Amino acid sequence: MARIHVPIRLKIIIGQLFIVTAVVFVITFTMADLFHDDKTTYIHDLTSVITMHVAEEADSILRGHNEKLRVFARLMAERGLTQEQKAAMMKKLFEEFTEFIMIARYDEQGEKVTVYDSEALREAGLAKEDYSRDALPLDLIYEGRPFIENSTLSAKLPTFTMAVAETQRKEGARPAVVSAVVRLDSLLKLAGRSRVFETFLIDNSGSYLAHTNTGKVISRHKESGLPTLQEFRGGQNIGTTHEYSYAGVQMVGGLARVEFGGLVAGVQIPKSTAYLTAKVLFSSLMGVSFALLIASVLLSLFWSRRITRPLEKLSDATKELGRGEFNIHIERTSNDEIGHLAESFNQMASELSIREKALNEAQAQLVQSEKMAAFGQLGAGIAHEVKNPLAGILGFAQLSLRKTEKDSPLHKNLLQIEKETRRCKTIIENLLKFARQEKVQYAATDINRVVQDSIDIMGHQLGIHQIKVEKDLSANLPEIMANGNQIQQVLMNFMLNSQQAMNGNPGTVRLETALADAQNIEIRVKDNGPGIPKEIQTKIFEPFFTTKPAGQGTGLGLSVSYGIIKDHGGIIRIVSQQGEGTLFIITLPVNRKVDDVPHMKENDMQEITDTRTETSGEPNEE
Repeated sequence: MARIHVPIRLKIIIGQLFIVTAVVFVITFTMADLFHDDKTTYIHDLTSVITMHVAEEADSILRGHNEKLRVFARLMAERGLTQEQKAAMMKKLFEEFTEFIMIARYDEQGEKVTVYDSEALREAGLAKEDYSRDALPLDLIYEGRPFIENSTLSAKLPTFTMAVAETQRKEGARPAVVSAVVRLDSLLKLAGRSRVFETFLIDNSGSYLAHTNTGKVISRHKESGLPTLQEFRGGQNIGTTHEYSYAGVQMVGGLARVEFGGLVAGVQIPKSTAYLTAKVLFSSLMGVSFALLIASVLLSLFWSRRITRPLEKLSDATKELGRGEFNIHIERTSNDEIGHLAESFNQMASELSIREKALNEAQAQLVQSEKMAAFGQLGAGIAHEVKNPLAGILGFAQLSLRKTEKDSPLHKNLLQIEKETRRCKTIIENLLKFARQEKVQYAATDINRVVQDSIDIMGHQLGIHQIKVEKDLSANLPEIMANGNQIQQVLMNFMLNSQQAMNGNPGTVRLETALADAQNIEIRVKDNGPGIPKEIQTKIFEPFFTTKPAGQGTGLGLSVSYGIIKDHGGIIRIVSQQGEGTLFIITLPVNRKVDDVPHMKENDMQEITDTRTETSGEPNEE
């Protein structure tokens, strides 16, 4: 069964979203529930406070109207004024108390006297007779209970009727009653003050005396759907708050008894409106929750990418490492475990690169050993074949010497032939010893003598090719343990390569000897040829390596020279720069026994070349 691949980035996002969603869900609903409870208490308290405030303010307005009404009553009962005086004063009272429309006084015998504001009635399209249709409950008023009732007859003039008994009366007689038709402006203004709550006043008949909706006042609508309304009419409660259903709408309302006149003051508000802020809060919380989810998604993407991107780079780098690309580096972007992992990977890649180089070097050395072995076998065969003809040449030269006079030029030439034949024979024998890995015979050797012999042999050939040979041999050099023939072979090989590098052009080859320090002497072979390119300087001592055309070189000359100097415990360095020629520096130890001659270390080949200069040109090896 195939397993579904789920990226770690997706796992991080899902996990973080689950946690954030759960936390936001708990916080949102906990806050919403706490806010709902707190809002419920607040709404109930606020409803109760507003209800009591409306009742108290309504009581104050009504008592103010009562005091003004009694002023009218005293003026109408005054007997010491003429009718003209009363009329003038009454007019002033109507001008001052503009809310009063009509005043009627019933004396002890029940006779009625009415004064009114004719202009206000005319503007409303009414007459005084319109307000005489409703009879007053005089029996209740005689008991001292104020009478207040909605008496609105026109939408232009919302009014209510107020009637009270006079406090002064004759012994045994009924008190006089004074009533007034009063504008509802103050009470309607009180009812319309709140923009949130629906405010109202209900008279003793159940009609709205004031309401936020003035239409219910003008129509003298009777209210019967409010709960506990009868309790307030009875004066048993000061105020209370309830939640109830009104006209199919869930409401939160409060009722309070107005002390003057026994009216009922109330406020109510739909629960949906009361808890609108809670809904807004809940919606806001949901919006915030959604924003948090979006933010958490983006944050999860950012962090997951920040975490997984280095891992992806590590994965890609591991694949490249597996393909053998060791020169790879991962940038460390953090200081956490992933950063440490990247650093460890870089260290591993670096170590693998070093080991690969070491392996390649070991392989190159193995190839070098194989080439040297092949060279030894080839050299042994060649030396064996050449040795016999040389023996014949040497024998005939010696026989010829016996038959020639010593003063003869031929005798001198035969001596040179004998000497060079012996040298060739010695070289062949050393080559055979080299092929058989035999130790070469060392003796105390004068290096200046070896250099001079090399110049004597190669001077004529170099002169033919317009190459001038110069020398600067340091005096009093100590003798060293060496094989003179082999050192001479190396020097001749360097001079021959210098000649071939100049390719027929005039030039100079200079040989120098000097004491490098108390332990070593140096032999320098310098030419003014074209130089050796840097990229091949480390290869010129390899067997069979040559840049010459096919058939013009075997690539063994410098390799043999390298082996000879190595066996002498010395080193060869190259200093070559484009256009300034090539310098071979041979360093040989002083006063060392043959058995003490050290073998070349594995990295000695790196010391052969001096990479301090840029080089160009073609080398010339045999």
